[in-house]
Amino acid sequence: MELITLGDKGDMIEALTAIAAERGIANAAVVSVVGAVRSFTLSTMKADNPREAVLTSGRFAEVSGNGEILGGVPNLHVTCGVEGGQALAGHLQAADVGGPYFVNVYLHRL
Repeated sequence: MELITLGDKGDMIEALTAIAAERGIANAAVVSVVGAVRSFTLSTMKADNPREAVLTSGRFAEVSGNGEILGGVPNLHVTCGVEGGQALAGHLQAADVGGPYFVNVYLHRL
């Protein structure tokens, strides 16, 4: 099991991609994602047209999830807890980490 901590790195997906490449990680199971982000964008499938993505964005969220890295490309599915106890879930398109917020990514190389 390996741990990648994303802190003042800007976009979470870009930072994870870069750190995985630095460590020589091309393929991995992302066992757990846990932390908080300043902003996020998720995509889900449109109910009447599953090939069309619906984007949802928000600010300041607790994040948990899992996924994979295949061919050096992260694919994360997360739940974002936002103010008022609401949760939004989907494919993580982007997330801004920084300030007091960080995200830990636990992964197992394949």
